[in-house]
Amino acid sequence: MDNQKLAFQAKLYVYDLNNCAREFGFKDDEGWELNLVSDVEKASLQKRYYPVVTTKVVPEVLAELFNEVKSQLVQAKSNIQNKLDVDRLSVHDLQYLVAFNPKRYR
Repeated sequence: MDNQKLAFQAKLYVYDLNNCAREFGFKDDEGWELNLVSDVEKASLQKRYYPVVTTKVVPEVLAELFNEVKSQLVQAKSNIQNKLDVDRLSVHDLQYLVAFNPKRYR
C-alpha cells in the first residue's frame, strides 16, 4: 500500500474516532487506547468496553497504519508501539486495529 492510501485510511479512522468521541460525550481527560489484536481479542474487547472502533487490515501494513493513526491522534495512549514487530504480527494472527476507552465499560 502506498503512503497516500495509508495516510488516507489513517485519516478516515481518526475521523471516525473523533466522531464517536463527540457522539458519546467524551470528556477532556478521556481518550482512546489503540491496540493491535486478533479476532478473539477483538471480541473480548467488544464485550468489555463500549464504544469500540475497529478496522481490519492486512498484516503487512498493520504496523504502518498503527503508527500513522497514533501520530494523527494526539490523545491516543498505548504501550504497544515499543513492542511492535512485523514478524510478530503474522505469527500471532493480528489483523485488527482497535480503539477503545478503558474508562467506559459496557
